Amino acid sequence: MSTSLRTPAPSEALLFPDLESRKVALDFSGGTLSSEGGVLFLRQIDASLGLTRTLAGCFNDRRDQRFVDHSMAQLLAQRIYALALGYEDLNDHAELRRDPLLATACDKPDPLGQDRFNPQDRGSALASPSTLNRLELSNNKATLAHKLPHDPAKVEACLFTMGVRCLPKHAKEIVLDLDSMGHLLHGLQEGRHYNDYYGDYCYLPLYIVAGDVLLWAGLRTSAKDGANGVVPALEKIVAAIRRRCKKARIVLRGDSGFCRDEIMTWCEGQPEVYYCVGMSQNPVLLENLAPALVTARMRACLCGAPSVREFAEFEYRTQTSWSRARRMVGKAEVLAGDDNPRFIVTNLPAKGFKGDGDRQRFTTARLYEEFYCARGEMENVLKQQVLDLEADKMSTHYMASNQLRLWLAAFAYMLLERVRALGCRGTELARATAGTIRLKLLKLAARVTVSVRRVYIQLSTAYPRQALFRLCHARLMRLAPADG
Repeated sequence: MSTSLRTPAPSEALLFPDLESRKVALDFSGGTLSSEGGVLFLRQIDASLGLTRTLAGCFNDRRDQRFVDHSMAQLLAQRIYALALGYEDLNDHAELRRDPLLATACDKPDPLGQDRFNPQDRGSALASPSTLNRLELSNNKATLAHKLPHDPAKVEACLFTMGVRCLPKHAKEIVLDLDSMGHLLHGLQEGRHYNDYYGDYCYLPLYIVAGDVLLWAGLRTSAKDGANGVVPALEKIVAAIRRRCKKARIVLRGDSGFCRDEIMTWCEGQPEVYYCVGMSQNPVLLENLAPALVTARMRACLCGAPSVREFAEFEYRTQTSWSRARRMVGKAEVLAGDDNPRFIVTNLPAKGFKGDGDRQRFTTARLYEEFYCARGEMENVLKQQVLDLEADKMSTHYMASNQLRLWLAAFAYMLLERVRALGCRGTELARATAGTIRLKLLKLAARVTVSVRRVYIQLSTAYPRQALFRLCHARLMRLAPADG
């Protein structure tokens, strides 16, 4: 074999074209390196929430502890931190399990993995893909290898309980945004159903968000109505919010898919719970909006504006499906000569709430344009779930394990959201997406030196956001662990 094709030894330099008088050479003698220099921020947030420790309590560990290298909390930390870092596939852990910095974040006593029980695993401190896969499938496969089943009700409660803890304790008003999202399936997954709206086989998970905080991620088949299961979810979430924010009013906000008498009647029967949801148009609603549409058309003709809006308010009740008449607000909009009517139904008072500084915020135009349309911000949270965390990757056969993956992605988002909210407030990353937080604050080249006394991490001297990193570190280090 010629010298030019021979695989070089680790210490042999690989030569590149010269840089003027300087030689350009590369070798593999840099020591133990990691690309996850900011992962310890996730560990600090996790400790302050007690997330993985609490989540571990939702699993029943049936393993013989004499032969266990990875505790339940360590397995969950490895999986959730990796999702936050952009490693959504279990196969990624074949290499990731050797990362000493991720092992440090997961509280492995020996980040280099020399203390492993099995000699052939030494050098890999973290769990293999097969171990993590058994964790995710343990509710579906009753074999000797699958000994880590979880209680879905407890995991579900862990998500909304942890989420509610992230809400301001003395908030006067909390808005819960509801949406369902089609997660397409590319196989014969359990519960698959063809959905005509999405034009493919998919699941239809329900998401409930308060601001940037994700409270609910419930996997559902697409065979039922998009509002299926909303009331049971609200009962649990509202009860948790009441325990933390005792005086807050709660407002439910959603599109026309959630305009169901069951949901509205439930809200009306609760103290200080309101709703503002879209309503599909019908001939009766259009008839009530007709005068406003005529006015909008006249204004469009007179002023030549590309968009003209008028608003109308009236009471409305369906013939059979609603239990009572309700406040309806209609938007009569003319766009480039075409009518674009829209409707919302609400029990928010037009005169506002006593004691509020702004008593006009729920009048017709402001209710629609400022309050209802603000629900579009929730779309940004859902985009981060799909684009940054691959939460729609439903790649196992079983619905229970796909639900677990959806929850793990939600927990990963929670960690990233807390890093942003607590560590980056007032900075250039205060409104950054989860993907941007990961790219600019977590994905940093690091040299890791492990000795008897310490784990020494060296980041690049040329890292351009050192001041931001130091500020984030100072803020997160002030957080008390969940135990204290």
